[in-house]
Amino acid sequence: MLAELGIERPFLIASKRWSSFDLPSVGSWQEVPSDRVEEIAGLVAANGADGLLAVGGGSAIDLAKGVSAATGLPVVSVPTTYSGAEWPDNFGVRDPERRIVGGGTGAHTAGIVYEPTLLLDLPRELSGGSAMNALAHCAEALYVKGRNAEGDAHALEGTRLIGESLPAVLEDGNDLEARTTLLHGAMHGGAALAAAGLGLGHAMAQAIGSRHGIFHGPANALCLAPALRFNRPVAGEEIARFGEALGSADPIERTEELARLSGYERLRDFGVPEDELEEVAEATAVRAGAKANPRPASPEEIAALLHGIW
Repeated sequence: MLAELGIERPFLIASKRWSSFDLPSVGSWQEVPSDRVEEIAGLVAANGADGLLAVGGGSAIDLAKGVSAATGLPVVSVPTTYSGAEWPDNFGVRDPERRIVGGGTGAHTAGIVYEPTLLLDLPRELSGGSAMNALAHCAEALYVKGRNAEGDAHALEGTRLIGESLPAVLEDGNDLEARTTLLHGAMHGGAALAAAGLGLGHAMAQAIGSRHGIFHGPANALCLAPALRFNRPVAGEEIARFGEALGSADPIERTEELARLSGYERLRDFGVPEDELEEVAEATAVRAGAKANPRPASPEEIAALLHGIW
């Protein structure tokens, strides 16, 4: 794909695990996550790179997208989780403690390579967490303000594939067929995200991750069900369609069940202090996902949702 895009001197952005692979590059950056975007951009220029190659999960891909926005260079992503970060041109910047410290838009996403065998060693909790993030992309795309027909189609197909394959992957991580189906579903989730945008559940997860350094997948696994429950009075039809694709008459209960199967039950399990939830709620209310939600949510209402999963 690099050759097809005319990239002859790619700069590799990947964690140490993936940097050890025999990948073409004129230089590399291995600290993932990292908030040193400008420093990396300088290295990219110094090495004469004409493109970026991102290998890893959402943190590596978001970092590469940040460098892409800073340099104007195209980025090719090879995702090794189900996060879907490879699709949209926006990105979050995290420090080494995984706290979100910035972000932006304008990445030049040029290509994606999906290889299911790269996910065979993905630990069970990361498989479940990143897949629940993908499922949240699908659910929210069906009712956020940016909703559209293209996003709906991707969201419903992604939901069907994720619902079908995630339990099998959690049961046996070496099931390549299930891994392939789940990655296919996550691909649709990423496309739905790029087409429609995010909602309240993601805004909650982002605020929690920003403050407490929790991985984005587990945070979304916990926040999806309360966000669906909050939105059901105004998006009941859309959530019912989500349930049909998920193969469940009660999609909210099913998302909670899938989160538990993935190993995620309460915010307290991640050391989140209950007395800080009001501050997390305040931070959530001003995020873009909360503003794009079909039902406005006050900080007090968001705090109640957070207390419900604490």
